[in-house]
Amino acid sequence: MGLFSQAGSHFRAATAPKPRGSLEDDRTPSDTEADDISILDENEGSIISSLISQLRVGMDLSRVTFPTFVLEPRSMLERITDFMSHPDLIFGQVNCNDPEERFIRVLQYYLAGWHIKPKGVKKPYNPVLGEFFRCRYDYPDGSQGFYIAEQANRVSILGELRPKSRFLGNSVSTTMEGENRVTLLGVPDDGEYIITMPNMYARGILFGKMVLELGDTCTAKNEKNGLLADLEFKTKGFFSGTYNAIAGRIRHNNADVGELGGRWSHIMDFKSTKTGQKRVLFDAVKEGQNMAPKWVPPEEEQEANESRRLWQGLTVAIGQKDMEAATDAKSAVEDAQRERRKQLDESGGKHVPRFFEYKNGRWVIKLTVPSDPEEATRAVKDWIFSTTTSGSSTLAKAAP
Repeated sequence: MGLFSQAGSHFRAATAPKPRGSLEDDRTPSDTEADDISILDENEGSIISSLISQLRVGMDLSRVTFPTFVLEPRSMLERITDFMSHPDLIFGQVNCNDPEERFIRVLQYYLAGWHIKPKGVKKPYNPVLGEFFRCRYDYPDGSQGFYIAEQANRVSILGELRPKSRFLGNSVSTTMEGENRVTLLGVPDDGEYIITMPNMYARGILFGKMVLELGDTCTAKNEKNGLLADLEFKTKGFFSGTYNAIAGRIRHNNADVGELGGRWSHIMDFKSTKTGQKRVLFDAVKEGQNMAPKWVPPEEEQEANESRRLWQGLTVAIGQKDMEAATDAKSAVEDAQRERRKQLDESGGKHVPRFFEYKNGRWVIKLTVPSDPEEATRAVKDWIFSTTTSGSSTLAKAAP
């Protein structure tokens, strides 16, 4: 996900900014964890200040090159796999006869992915045109899951997401336009579950601690069954509130089903309108470490525009804390991207995505998935991993 998001944060008019390193500034903001904040050293702070001096409030940041020390060492295309880290929450739903319960479990599966994030405030790499990421999941019950994401025409096709970052004074925002689409193949009559994303905010980039927040509203809906959830990711107020709070309500044909609440980084619960009973949807503290590992082809077997191989030099340099080498590696990828775009413009050519195509106003995969589960597994595996040895022992285990 692009890191930074749309915001309504303005300079704190009532309070003069404290210099970094002051006793007051060194305290962790209340109601947040130490891992949720970033503290810049003097050199890093001066680089950020120099960068920000070139910006203006409301400016689109898609063309701005961020310093490498604020980067999370993976592509945005891989970052989205976090939402597939808890498949046990959705397993077996094809055998559930209650559409409301199926809807709640899909929502639970989606919300469980938000607690996974790097330490501090970090931004994944911006994918370049034609870049893609693919992986496989081997689940305890013997089934498999597959993931493919591709960057096409500045649109990250993951469902379909279009992050737009802007500078807002003491914060940077990323508006997450687009949607995620979930289909339960064993319940075809349900159709699609469509879920939008909250926005992201990096606060305190000029003064104070840097803190990452999710904010604003998103929705989840299943039109075939008349189910809708309105979700609000609440940002902390200056004088009140708490970090990482979430609230929402589920409706079935305009009748209340229940409400959600809690903190997406800790415990989220659901309270039924009909029974008044409350149950835990997801406990990130207790269950957060039970993530399904993903398997990715070794980098030497990946294609040149596959995410991990493409950004290998940058990732290695970040791991070695060699910011000069990281900047060089990042610039090499970005310069090659600019040259490719220039060649396409001059020739009148157009990039054709490999895995997706645009039909009827939306991006869809270039594959007709068989209805039979075993045939579907084979077809999807062959389609995604046609140029790798995905079925063999040469696949490398990756950290989730």
